[in-house]
Amino acid sequence: MLNIKRLYLYTLQSFVPVFIMTFGICLFIVLMQFLWRYVEDLVGKGIDVFVLGELFSYAALMFIPLALPLAILLASLMTFGGMGENMELLAVKASGVSLLKAMRPLIVFVSITAIGLFFFQNEAMPRVQTKFYTLLQSIKQKSPELDIPEGIFYSEIDNYNLFVKRKDKETKMLHEVMIYSTANGFDNMAVIVSDSAKMLMSANKDYLKMTLYHGQQFSNFKQSQGGMMMGTAAAGMAPFSRENFKTKEIVIPFNANFNRMNEASLSDSRLSKNISQLQASIDSMRRELDSLNASDKRSVLANFSVFRNEVSRQPPVHEVQVNDGKVHSQISATKPVKRLDPKNALPISPDSIVRSLPVSSRGSLISTAMSQADATRFTNQAFNKTDTQQKLRYYKVDWYQKFTVSLACLIFFFIGAPLGAIIRKGGLGMPVVISVILFIIYYIVNNVGYKFARDGVWSSWSGMLLSSFVLAPLGAFLTYKAMNDSALMNADAYRNFFKRMFGKNEKRNLSVKEVVIYAPDHQKVIAGLQSLEEMVESVLPRFKPRNYIDFWRKPDWVRGLDAVSNQLEEVVQDMSNTKDKLLMQKVSQFPVLTYQVLPDFRNGKVGILLGILVVIGLPVYIWLLNKDRRVRRDLRLVQATSRQLREMLEGDLGHKEQ
Repeated sequence: MLNIKRLYLYTLQSFVPVFIMTFGICLFIVLMQFLWRYVEDLVGKGIDVFVLGELFSYAALMFIPLALPLAILLASLMTFGGMGENMELLAVKASGVSLLKAMRPLIVFVSITAIGLFFFQNEAMPRVQTKFYTLLQSIKQKSPELDIPEGIFYSEIDNYNLFVKRKDKETKMLHEVMIYSTANGFDNMAVIVSDSAKMLMSANKDYLKMTLYHGQQFSNFKQSQGGMMMGTAAAGMAPFSRENFKTKEIVIPFNANFNRMNEASLSDSRLSKNISQLQASIDSMRRELDSLNASDKRSVLANFSVFRNEVSRQPPVHEVQVNDGKVHSQISATKPVKRLDPKNALPISPDSIVRSLPVSSRGSLISTAMSQADATRFTNQAFNKTDTQQKLRYYKVDWYQKFTVSLACLIFFFIGAPLGAIIRKGGLGMPVVISVILFIIYYIVNNVGYKFARDGVWSSWSGMLLSSFVLAPLGAFLTYKAMNDSALMNADAYRNFFKRMFGKNEKRNLSVKEVVIYAPDHQKVIAGLQSLEEMVESVLPRFKPRNYIDFWRKPDWVRGLDAVSNQLEEVVQDMSNTKDKLLMQKVSQFPVLTYQVLPDFRNGKVGILLGILVVIGLPVYIWLLNKDRRVRRDLRLVQATSRQLREMLEGDLGHKEQ
């Protein structure tokens, strides 16, 4: 009997190194995916190596919840697959230890890992995410490193486009320089052309100082400089000025420093909160939504009451005589209105405007203003309510996500460990393929549930637990199959199943035995062949083609094919001891009917249901018709071969009697 504690220690020693290796590989893969995603924001900005190292450190910590479930799945699959391949699991089971008992130390280890991951997500992850996104946003906002190429326009400086034909690396001179400046607006663009220039960065790295030699500057006049210029611009000609210079200095704002954002900007974000803080925010948003709903209810009831009172106070409708004659309206010619200078305008009080109106018009004006104010208030409340509901969904999703990742670690272990025991393949071959496929399924299902929960299509708990609901039954099924030594991954079992499904017959490989203890009794075999022929004759008409309605309507389709198959195998078993090669060759021509024996869907309520459901019943009908055709062919072959074999045996008996 194996020592259970020693078995536990051996299982842990086999699992932990593989787990550490797979975790490092998975973390490296997700880090490469992060680098590929943000490579444009990191390259070409002259970021210090220590800053990039800090960013990747935060990214590695932030991607632990993504890499850990995959690492557990792959490590458990490789560990138990290797133990099954080396017959170690067979030795464990032979000693009386069940698979679940052998998995016990790893269940404890993975449970502790899942609990540690939960505390990591709740305590450390908010601070890590705050630092990561703050640093990433600071890097994004940094200006790119100044590296002006030759022969093309450089547009990385705000409001400036620079063109340099040639650069002299020894003298640091720029030759044939062209600068387009839109610092004063596109309509007031300036163009500077010079033979050569020299560029220097200011000491505080906030400005670029360019000294230009032998060139010209062209700039548009501002559009507000007099009516004549405005008229010229309206006619399609824009006035401009030209300046010739031998030496000219310009200063271009260009901040090349790396400025870190303040982490306080993300302190109120959901990313920086743990479970208790998220729950407090969720409760406050729920109270806010309740108050908004109560306010909407009061407003609707109040407006309905006012509308009902207004309708009840309306005077009765009287008949109005309409003149059928033409109506002539006189519209006075409008005179041009003289525009006043806003500087000379006097302030106007809204109360004075209301007092200047007739008394009969004041009420309608005030009522209209109140209606517009109420409509604006309702619109603002609706937008506020929608925004609060969306924000509440995001907070709920983050709350559930802190639990679902830890649960995924346990589920993946109960998928990987029994699956490894079933497939019995270790290493980085088959386990990696299966792990990647399962993790892709988990990732897709988890993202679908996340988006449904985030967008309000499903409730938050159902969307975030969707992946667990999908994979947990798979883990339970695989654990059950592995504990019962099921041939779930046995290729022969699937091969036999498809042979049974599609009726592919197996060829008999019979040969004459060198030593025969009991020779076949030909009289008994002839009687068995006669019985076989009678059974085939009675069963064969039951497989004739029928239309769709008769196919499903008549329940008397108990085929008897299993009895024919048993009788045939009994005859073949008796004749397998013959030493006559001709007889053995004839016996080998019998088809194998074992794979034709399938449950018949035409009996009972299942057949009636399939007949009614034409969408399902029609494909099954076509499949069974094809199967019946193959059965008829094989039965006729059995009938002909049996008759020929019986005649050969009767001839042998006749010769012996003579």
